[in-house]
Order: sequence, then C-alpha cells, then structure tokens
Amino acid sequence: QVQLVESGGGLVQAGGSLKLACAASGSSSNSNAFGWYRQAPGKQRELVAAVSSGGTTDYADSVKGRFTISRDNAKKMVYLQMNSLKPEDTAVYYCNIHYESSGIWINYWGQGTQVTVSS
Repeated sequence: QVQLVESGGGLVQAGGSLKLACAASGSSSNSNAFGWYRQAPGKQRELVAAVSSGGTTDYADSVKGRFTISRDNAKKMVYLQMNSLKPEDTAVYYCNIHYESSGIWINYWGQGTQVTVSS
C-alpha cells in the first residue's frame, strides 16, 4: 500500500512559477516510476511528466523546456518545478506511482492539487 500526498498548488499569474511536491509513504517496489498528471475541466487526464527509478525523465510536448520533474528517493519525494506557466496549464495535478508486483502493474494516485494560472 502506498499513499501519495500532493502539495504546492495555488494561483499564479501567467509567466510565474510553482513547485509541486508529492510525498510518498508505505512500501512499494524499488523499481517504481512516478508521474505527474493533470486534468482540466471537461478534458481527459493527461501525463505531464514522468521519472523512472533510474532517473530517466519524459515530458509532454506542451511542457518541455518549462517543467522539470525530479525525485528524492531517500525522502520518498517527487517534485514538479513549473516555470513560465500559461493559462492552459490550469488543472488539477495528480501524483502517480506505478510498479510491477508479481506480474501485475500496480497504480496509486494522490488526491490532487489545484493549479490555476491567470492571464
């Protein structure tokens, strides 16, 4: 069982920055991957950024060069640094962890944190 708690969301003007944090507790596989997803009103949830257990990162095209995902394994924390924010980045941001256990993929989600970017 893994619990994920996001923090750091809020209201920011376009061009500003926010840093989201995700605190993980509980036990999981050492070979896990974290992701940040977002869901805007009326839209499907989409992957924003992901980081593997080895530190490999991947980003949605819409955030490349603006967002940076990182993880601190010792602290069981994952971060999303968001710069040059745009109104279209407004969404609820969710932290996700997934890993394989006995041949089954396991997924856990946080409850989300609201990010609102004003124009």
